[in-house]
Amino acid sequence: MVANTARFLMCEPRHFGVTYAINPWMDPTSWARRSHTLISASRREWAGLHRALGGLGAAIELVPPVPGLPDLVFTANAAVVLDRKVVLARFRYPERAGEEPHFEAAFRALQARGLIDAVTTLPESIVLEGAGDCVFDRTRNMFWTGYGLRSDRGAAALIGQAFAVEAVPLELADPRFYHLDTAFCPLTGGEALFVPEAFTPLALAALRERRAPEELIEVGIEDASKLAANAVCIGDAIVMSDCGERLRSELSERGYRVLAAPLPSFLRSGGSAFCLTLRLDLQSRAALAAVA
Repeated sequence: MVANTARFLMCEPRHFGVTYAINPWMDPTSWARRSHTLISASRREWAGLHRALGGLGAAIELVPPVPGLPDLVFTANAAVVLDRKVVLARFRYPERAGEEPHFEAAFRALQARGLIDAVTTLPESIVLEGAGDCVFDRTRNMFWTGYGLRSDRGAAALIGQAFAVEAVPLELADPRFYHLDTAFCPLTGGEALFVPEAFTPLALAALRERRAPEELIEVGIEDASKLAANAVCIGDAIVMSDCGERLRSELSERGYRVLAAPLPSFLRSGGSAFCLTLRLDLQSRAALAAVA
């Protein structure tokens, strides 16, 4: 099954690099020692992800790359998008705050083309780093929102109001999994990949309250360290950088195909397949019912 209507926002890694450290994955000194090789590798890897998504029938919209903004490639952090409405991100660290006007310009351009209906901003007092910490669960018609490391708990209520769906906050506990999308990935069949170590006990309880045990697919720490949960799911295909045979076999048994798109250069910045994309075509149940 291929979702031909899937549409993503991406940004070519023309200026990507690890030039500062705002999470435990980032080591500018290590990057600088191999920067020429790693820059070339990142461009090949990104192109491979782009091809994989295109091969699944997805359309790709592009944000123009900007010098001095190496993390602009991580478009998942640009905004929260549902029902053709956009709530723009606000970043916690000044190193990424410069991305905000460029992402806004990209969404205004999409709006001018008729691909987006509305673009709004958060209150200045609220930090929410886009879909990195606000993951839509289509099966349950709700958002899961991460907080505690990069986004604010109060963002959940605002997102719930903005999109008229439930938004459940989940507190993150491990700085390696600084955004929710590094540790949680809803799948099209209703299951979800998750990294237990990433969450506080209360967050795990909230997840288990709303999902049956068989719907939670645990990602072991070895696969979590490859950011296997930072995946893109289109139909029965799950695009990820890498995972071990146990997880691959479990997903296969559940009817999914794992498509490897290796992204080791981006792992050095703490990002992988989901981080490098932003889904633009997600719809709530109410929107789907309105056009049925």
